[in-house]
Amino acid sequence: MRSAREASVGLRPLWFTRRSDMTSHKLLYRQGSLPHPTGRGFTQSIWRSLMWTLVYLPVVPGVLLAQSNVPRSNVIGANPAGSKPAVAAIASGRSTLQADPARPVTGTLFISGGGRLSEASLERFVDFGGGDRCRLVVVTTASETADTPEVEPRIAPFRNLKLQDLCFLHTRERDVADSEAFCLPLENATAVWFIGGHQSRLTEAYLDTRFERQLWKVLERGGVIGGTSAGAAIMSQVMIKGGNPEPELDRGFGFLPGTVVDQHFLKRHRQDRLLNALSNFPELVGLGIDEGTTLVVQGRKMVVLDESDSQVMTCLAGTGEKSPRTELLQPGDEVDLLALARSASRRLNPRLPDPNPVHEKGLPQGTVVLAGGGEIPRDAVERFIEHSGGPQGLIIVITTASGDAPPDSEETVRFLKEAGATNTLCLHLADRQQANDPQVAEMFEQAGGVWFTGGRQWRVMDALEDTLVHQQLRDLLRRDGAIGGSAAGASVLASYLVRGNPVSNRHVIGEGYEDGLGLLPGTAVDPYFSQRNRRGDMAHLKRLHPQLLGLGLDESTALVIRGEEMHVFGFNRVSVFDMMDTEQQSEEDCEVLLADDRYHLLERSRVGSVNSDDDLRESRRAFVAVDEAADEETIEVSTPPLVCE
Repeated sequence: MRSAREASVGLRPLWFTRRSDMTSHKLLYRQGSLPHPTGRGFTQSIWRSLMWTLVYLPVVPGVLLAQSNVPRSNVIGANPAGSKPAVAAIASGRSTLQADPARPVTGTLFISGGGRLSEASLERFVDFGGGDRCRLVVVTTASETADTPEVEPRIAPFRNLKLQDLCFLHTRERDVADSEAFCLPLENATAVWFIGGHQSRLTEAYLDTRFERQLWKVLERGGVIGGTSAGAAIMSQVMIKGGNPEPELDRGFGFLPGTVVDQHFLKRHRQDRLLNALSNFPELVGLGIDEGTTLVVQGRKMVVLDESDSQVMTCLAGTGEKSPRTELLQPGDEVDLLALARSASRRLNPRLPDPNPVHEKGLPQGTVVLAGGGEIPRDAVERFIEHSGGPQGLIIVITTASGDAPPDSEETVRFLKEAGATNTLCLHLADRQQANDPQVAEMFEQAGGVWFTGGRQWRVMDALEDTLVHQQLRDLLRRDGAIGGSAAGASVLASYLVRGNPVSNRHVIGEGYEDGLGLLPGTAVDPYFSQRNRRGDMAHLKRLHPQLLGLGLDESTALVIRGEEMHVFGFNRVSVFDMMDTEQQSEEDCEVLLADDRYHLLERSRVGSVNSDDDLRESRRAFVAVDEAADEETIEVSTPPLVCE
């Protein structure tokens, strides 16, 4: 008598092997009446007449094979003759396909481009699934041999891995894929692998079933889902199911939102196919993964596995006057998913130049204070407090740039309290949902000043851009309040964001993160300027964007901007790049301002005579650049001599 679980899906268990026997067992494929498929007397015609479904039963760690005893046409979940498949194919073009925007991935995706997968790569996959405690489910459905013993060479490498549990799953019937018994192995799985074949076999069997829902739960509890060839193609929501160079598009599982994934990429010359797919979905990021190559995705970070044999190509669609953008990633290279997605979006919807840049209109209302990192000059802090409503005025300190976790609030606001502020509030806005909370936004209506701490610029833009809080910041300046920031917190106040790349801040331009909060229109602000030899970077940026006012702020130096003037405080200098001739702009073509110097924005010139630096030289300290951000990469620099010295 069959158990209720077996009866519910019409399956009959045939064999079972303990984990310790897994490398040497021979399977009895039909109640022991048929020889092993590789032995004498076995015929392909007999084998192909059978429909196989693989199921795991958690009696002891091991693998169970189950076989349906009824013809394929009568199996629960089989499509009647002439009926349409449960998941209909969609021709090339957008049609009814929808594409979700990019977002950080939960768990880990291990996406291989086909061909031979090295033993080292498989071991890395298992590591992501828990190492020797990994409970692995291998799905063979994509292969045309999944119903035959010919699939054995495709799954043999998994039997040699050191695992806690191993299970092989396969069905072509959607009712089976929707059953509790079939999906049981996934409830405790820490890793799932899809072998290659044809991606449509996977989507036709599993999309919108209990099986798919269980896959998402694997990721939600921190597991890993991987696949090769067809198992890679299903990772994106817009799936390339065939065709070359014109792609046939269909719906994939969407584990990697905001992308289109192609495989066997360079080996089978599929560059045009991917770019043609992106022409229908220009808001998406194309990922072309070559054979023997693996892309690992965790959160927003995508890394080409060191053990890879070839390359990954990132692609952005050509839009308007912009040609398609492609970049080849080598083993070990890292890119940021959201930065690529933002870049694709900006190509579709480029930002217009600031209509009222400060070097043409001044700052109409309010006060902006920019600090170059390190110790913030006391005089600049006192002026910030003054323009925030005085010592009793509410000052909100936004610590978002500092990292995932908020820093110690007492330490964060110490510089304000030492300068006389008595009413401070720290806010760590981790995401857009918090920044769009009406109750959070309401707090800013009572504030006289807002300060941004240092860290990484992209964190602020991800959380605040075009939110209710962002609008409140604009309103604060309109009512003559004060906004300031140090290091990255100063950079984000400009209209052009420098060093916004989430992977590294070494490059002044980070495509996708070129827009700041725009509270200081028409500017670009770069901190730690002399200490990190950034003059050449600003000159390069000015040649590309001559309309910008470039401000290079040294460490322990601050700039107070109000009306039509900028006023310098601190120990070092501010470098003003305001030359409009792109042919002549060089890193030495800048106005150097020292402590107490003033600069008239509309006249583009220093106010008054040049200050002598003789007295400053004795009091100036030597600086070694240390970024405030806990997750900033270590940058070893020596402090160069200042021009004024």
